[in-house]
Amino acid sequence: MPPEVLMKTNMPNILHSGKVRDTYDMGSGHLLMIATDRISAFDVVLPTGISDKGQVLNRISAFWFDLTKDIVPNHFICLADSPEAAQYIEGTSIAGSMSDQISHQAMVVRQAERLDLECIVRGYIAGSAWSEYRRDGTVSGITMERGLLEGQEFPEPLFTPTTKALEGHDENMSKQEVLDMVGSDMANQLEETSKAVFKAAHDYAQGKGIILADTKMEFGIIGGQLTLIDELLTPDSSRFWDITGYAPGKSQPNYDKQFVRDWLDSQGWDHNPPAPELPADVVVKTSERYQEAYYKLTGTKL
Repeated sequence: MPPEVLMKTNMPNILHSGKVRDTYDMGSGHLLMIATDRISAFDVVLPTGISDKGQVLNRISAFWFDLTKDIVPNHFICLADSPEAAQYIEGTSIAGSMSDQISHQAMVVRQAERLDLECIVRGYIAGSAWSEYRRDGTVSGITMERGLLEGQEFPEPLFTPTTKALEGHDENMSKQEVLDMVGSDMANQLEETSKAVFKAAHDYAQGKGIILADTKMEFGIIGGQLTLIDELLTPDSSRFWDITGYAPGKSQPNYDKQFVRDWLDSQGWDHNPPAPELPADVVVKTSERYQEAYYKLTGTKL
């Protein structure tokens, strides 16, 4: 594995280590959220990292947070390698232990009270939704019309929330389960806000030659207000398709981690730990896809 791949961080006051992100408490309601180069597939962290992945996730999230801030507030304050970051980092327990590499892959955010569900919006039928539809004729338990093709666009985007499992696989949630968890007002707000962010991002991406097929978002509460947190519209949390090669009825040319999922399935892996190591060519091609998505959407190269 190349030395520049960031798989682990080791600084004081770690608050949470997820599949991809490590989060540190800096005090005063501020967190340092680091996008490592770890990659997960089918809810399992793979043993192989993807070079430059963390930088892409960090910067593309910052881009989308800025683009959607008029739709819903978010937790983003600044990138950790920006001049503005010093005022938040200096004097904290992590100040002397943060490497340049970590600063390029991290952002300073406001601490939120997280809502324990993942808000998934699907504009097209793909992935687990396509598998469920072929098996049961449903998507997230919702009966769909017959004859849909893989990759076909839905008449309207679907809101299909899931549990946020700390271990194992996330599970689909019914509308009633969401109501029971957060109440009717918040359930409606989550659905409407998630769809509004998706539609704005879908329209923007389309103008850049990319189809946003689906995405997942996380929300929390800051100061009593619904707030977007974690990552936003990254190649990890979304399906990005090349608009020029799009055609329903097949797997679409993509700029996300579907390439990794397809390779893993070709190896006959059963989606349970441990996952196999990724070969060098899969790592390189995945890194290239992530960087291409970042460039196409933002007009900026790493």
